[in-house]
Amino acid sequence: MSIDLEKFGELTKGRSVANKKFLQGLKTKNARKVDDAFHAVHDEVFAEMDCLECANCCKTTSPIFYQTDIERVARFLKLKPGAFVEQYLRVDDDGDHVLKSAPCPFLGSDNYCSIYEARPKACREYPHTDRKKMVQIMDLTYKNTLVCPAVLEMVERLKAEK
Repeated sequence: MSIDLEKFGELTKGRSVANKKFLQGLKTKNARKVDDAFHAVHDEVFAEMDCLECANCCKTTSPIFYQTDIERVARFLKLKPGAFVEQYLRVDDDGDHVLKSAPCPFLGSDNYCSIYEARPKACREYPHTDRKKMVQIMDLTYKNTLVCPAVLEMVERLKAEK
């Protein structure tokens, strides 16, 4: 499935209100059934989509870097953790370490990650649609529909099943 980020932006804006309402409604549903539905559609969508064609998450957002992430990435880059933080990170309004800039400085022109083996936990788990207790992260899932074409497609398929 080819990804046109310009069309994706228009599409997600047009469906934003409906998607938010749909996802809020899932918070009250049976958690196991919501997990099962999301996990099934997650596998379907990622069998069709290749993140390397898009990388919009890496181009527009920053993961949170926890101390273990900072240490792992710094070691991978052969930097001291303090030097890594100083060079690449800032503290956001929530007190979290995030990247100073977007797109991610580790994203190559081919959409490959130069620190893939050492990437932060948030990057490893993104877009979080295959985790347990999905009902607890519907607000995050909604936000991810605005960033990730795969998440938008998952939500659209789930809405169509209703």
